[in-house]
Amino acid sequence: MHAITEAALNQSDKIAIIASGKSFSYKTLLQASQQFATHLLDGRNDLDGARVAFMVDPGFDYVKVQWGIWQAGAVAVPLCVTHPLPSLQYVLEDTGATILVISPQYHDLLAAHALEHSIQLIVVDRLPETTVVVLPQLDSQRNAMILYTSGTTNKPKGVVTTHANIAAQINSITSAWQYAPTDHALCVLPLHHVHGIINVVSATLSIGGTVEFVASFSVEDIFSRFLKGNINVFMAVPTIYFKLIAGFELLDVEAKQQLKNAMKKFRLMVCGSAALPVSVMQQWEQVSGHVLLERYGMTEIGMGISNPYIGFRKPGAIGTPLPGVEVRLVDENMQPVITGEAGEIQIKGENVFKEYWNKPDATANEFTSDGWFKTGDVAVVEEGYYRILGRSSVDIIKSGGYKLSALEIEEVLRSHDLVDDCAVVGIADEEWGELVVAAVVAKAGLEQHQLNQWMRTQMPTYKTPRKYLMVKELPRNAMGKVVKNEIKTMFQ
Repeated sequence: MHAITEAALNQSDKIAIIASGKSFSYKTLLQASQQFATHLLDGRNDLDGARVAFMVDPGFDYVKVQWGIWQAGAVAVPLCVTHPLPSLQYVLEDTGATILVISPQYHDLLAAHALEHSIQLIVVDRLPETTVVVLPQLDSQRNAMILYTSGTTNKPKGVVTTHANIAAQINSITSAWQYAPTDHALCVLPLHHVHGIINVVSATLSIGGTVEFVASFSVEDIFSRFLKGNINVFMAVPTIYFKLIAGFELLDVEAKQQLKNAMKKFRLMVCGSAALPVSVMQQWEQVSGHVLLERYGMTEIGMGISNPYIGFRKPGAIGTPLPGVEVRLVDENMQPVITGEAGEIQIKGENVFKEYWNKPDATANEFTSDGWFKTGDVAVVEEGYYRILGRSSVDIIKSGGYKLSALEIEEVLRSHDLVDDCAVVGIADEEWGELVVAAVVAKAGLEQHQLNQWMRTQMPTYKTPRKYLMVKELPRNAMGKVVKNEIKTMFQ
């Protein structure tokens, strides 16, 4: 995090953050984060890798807390502000977090759990000013952050990145995408996810730019901010661009032209976290005058492959390896494939994560003996550009910018008293990339709307199925395994 704090020292009076109608300078941000680090230390010299979870709304307090955690020598564990209690409890228990920092509105949700598990609870806006103490010196190889991602296992895994990993992820994209102190980025992405944390917030602040936060997403609010003329960098997932295009079409001719003129002045527009439909890319170019820069990344690596900042951005392709990132495609025998043949993407570089938290076997399984990380994504190189063909496992669903575990969703569905069995798959959808759907074998009396409402109390909304199909039995092969391709056909 040295690059970020250096930027704060060098920029001083420049605006770092705009949120809730207020502007905050780099000097204010750095001082506030150092004060928060002092509160966390509470007389100790170093938190020495303790996990500090935080559920703080996007904005000044979020960044202050994150920087403060790092400067106190702790590991930052961001929690999603829309997750239900069971999902939050899982992360708190899995990381063994000893401190929990929250915005005041989350007190009633989490206070009882913190008390029961002897977790120190800090409400972010209720701390008095204090004199900053000498903060610990941080080695770049220290653990810095744990983000949770759903893999092929039933439960999400904690992805551990060091300060050196994060610095490498930041340096790679700030170089390739030519970030500058004049950048003014709008953050509409969730901040428990690498896309928002690294690409928008950390990278922009590391270079001395400005990050503007929105309280909640609405097309009208986004467009009104575009029209002000300050924002010049925008990053989002395909689902958001789909919504913006739909909103644009509702405007009158004059409003459309004003918005087009404003967006043409942007420096950069990026799309990622899910495959970008070519139709959406083409429609957005008509709307904004920009060919979206599509790139490829994941929680474990930050960004790995990208279309060029300057040069041809190939529709349907993710581009070429970013600076400092090695990429290869291999077959099922781990042998490199020849150009034009499909293979699994494997990544090597300082950007690659350290380990899965407390899961040595899972970590070992995801790396080759010579240190390549196995992404599980299959791609082919065409005319020098990588193009994603899909997942090597049908149990990973890419929906709305998230990679979801079908096995995890199935596990929750099966916990309902009236559900005997189920199968969750993703089906192609222009807006979401893939739509989460479930075939369910249920006892008499269970209605789809009841199951849908119940699921939304058990899991984050973006993980819950959008469609259900009540069936008498699931299609299985001779070995008794559910044939998921047949499930997909049933929905189509």
